[in-house]
Amino acid sequence: MDDLQTVRNEIDEIDRQMADLFRRRMQAVEQVAAFKQAHGLPVLDAKREQALIERNLARVPEAALQSYYLRFLQNNIAISRSYQSRLAKGMKVAYCGVEGAFAYIAARRIFPSARPVAFQEFADAYNAVCDGECDVAVLPVENSYAGEVGQVMDLTFSGPLFIAGMYELAVTHHLLGLPGADRLSLTRVVSHPQALAQCSPYLAAHQLTGIPYANTAMAAQHVVETGDPTLGALASEETAELYHLQVLERNVNSSRSNTTRFAVFSPAAEKGETRQNGHFILTYTVKNEAGALARTIAAIGRHGFNMCTMRSRPMKELLWQYYFYVEAEGDLNTPAGQAMLTELEPLCDRLKVVGSFENHGELKTPEQKEGAAV
Repeated sequence: MDDLQTVRNEIDEIDRQMADLFRRRMQAVEQVAAFKQAHGLPVLDAKREQALIERNLARVPEAALQSYYLRFLQNNIAISRSYQSRLAKGMKVAYCGVEGAFAYIAARRIFPSARPVAFQEFADAYNAVCDGECDVAVLPVENSYAGEVGQVMDLTFSGPLFIAGMYELAVTHHLLGLPGADRLSLTRVVSHPQALAQCSPYLAAHQLTGIPYANTAMAAQHVVETGDPTLGALASEETAELYHLQVLERNVNSSRSNTTRFAVFSPAAEKGETRQNGHFILTYTVKNEAGALARTIAAIGRHGFNMCTMRSRPMKELLWQYYFYVEAEGDLNTPAGQAMLTELEPLCDRLKVVGSFENHGELKTPEQKEGAAV
């Protein structure tokens, strides 16, 4: 009995130390949450979590204990993520559009615990962050069908904000109707002109008349307001849930490759962290002399960076003058990245590092995330 009590006393002491360590860990989590909010980063960082588990699991070599320690680590991370989400609830995310629009969906998937705030214009959403009204803005920069979003690209050049991350949202259109409606009873379908064009083979095959509307979410709202069971809408599943509509048929767009890239705009630039899947964006102007642009392109390639995108955009304040938008693979927080910037400085009249970030790829629904979890 004395031996058992000794062991119990030891466990009590270990628990006391673990409680102190838990408090220290959660205080550090608070700092992580504050950094992520200031730099426009999402709570979930799956790659960081996986690396943390793999590194810590190696510290417990006993085979009999590893499965238990794995669950301990997973629970620890889940608790930390939950606490970060709670701290992020006061975060406000600006977007352009209305509830249920694809920008709204992107904002909700990137920052599920934050409060989305709608604005009518891209510049209004961007300026809401500049003025401190919102913490970050989620804005589209490019669509695989329609190309670049010029207004947003111009803001990256002229405005003070930085891009903290880039995300891809696959645009999938479903046929929506009122609860109890039947697909065969539909005669007309409302949606954004792009959505109607992307679903035109389906509409033609089912003899449905397409009616253009400002955007997909407002089209769904219009169906609700009219109360007409013969009227349908083309929109997302999230929009159907938001406006209490029924999904009559899924995935009616003819192409499955329609994707929009959304950028998170933040007041602060994230610096100093090396990224395995790093990307960066530069905007700059060059001197008005022969070969000036070619020298900047050569400098980027000479330091080993793969340029994915290069676009020229007219400068609004100067007639027939242009700035250049470059997105490239690689990490600026390396000696090669810093050397490249040093070489570019004298070649450019104006040079801005718009963002250096991890390329996050496709935005998934919570169900898709759970299905992909290990």
